[in-house]
Order: sequence, then structure tokens, then C-alpha cells
Amino acid sequence: MTLSAFGARLQEDSFDAAAEQAALLAGRSDLGAAVSFTGLVRADHGLIALTLEHYPAMTLAQIQAIAADAAARWPDTIGTIIHRHGRLLPGEAIVLVTTASPHRAHAFAAAQFLMDWLKTKAPFWKREEWADGTTRWVDAKGSDDNAAERWLAE
Repeated sequence: MTLSAFGARLQEDSFDAAAEQAALLAGRSDLGAAVSFTGLVRADHGLIALTLEHYPAMTLAQIQAIAADAAARWPDTIGTIIHRHGRLLPGEAIVLVTTASPHRAHAFAAAQFLMDWLKTKAPFWKREEWADGTTRWVDAKGSDDNAAERWLAE
């Protein structure tokens, strides 16, 4: 059975992860597993804010392409992706990935794939603000690239 459908959206406002997962699962009795990941802004070393900038149409198109890739890999899986932008404070949610499938392995794999690719392929520019008044743009991490590369072989 093909279920695959992934919704994606960008927003400044916070989201309710439980409500988003409930909406994804509403009225469904064909699913056996749901996985939800919420990424948070960390207050590392005096960080006071993280600002995410983007070009809305380009960023949404890329996130939708990542979702379409997940749908092709796991056709029995559905999901929701929400990525926030703007100025976020430590402790605030920045991203939500919720997946559901008849089987837990597909729900877990799709969620991990989505996060790995969002970290490396979603075009956001991140600027950190520090307690001492300095700011800096965040560079890409090799560890994120390595995590995403494993999916190329599959």
C-alpha cells in the first residue's frame, strides 16, 4: 500500500509538536509507528540567540524536494516537516520532523534521513549572538555532511 505524503512548511511562530503529530495520525488505523524529532536551540557557551535567514521560495522548494526523496524511499510512510526561521532563543524549538508508517523501521529511517538532509541541504543562513555582544555566521559541520552521505549509498 502506498501512503506516502509529506507536508512541509516554514514559519516564524512556534509549533506544538504533539498537536502536529496528532494531526498527522488523525483518522488513521493503518499505521503502526510514529516518530517525532524536535530540534532545539542550545545555549552553548553564552549563546543568547540564533537567527535563521532564508529565501522563502528557494528554501521551501528544497525542503519539499527532500520530502519527495523520503517519500520515494519509504512509500509506506507519511510525515510533517516544520522549520522555523527568524530570531530564536535558547530552549526554543527550531525544527520538527514527524513520520509515521505501518512499521517502526521505516518511520525511524525516514525521520533520520529527513533530519540528516535538512541539516545539509536546506538553505538557511544561521547567525549566532553571544552574551558578550559578538555575532558570527555558522559554518557547515563536517559531521553533518558525513551523516547525510551515508544515505547516498542506500
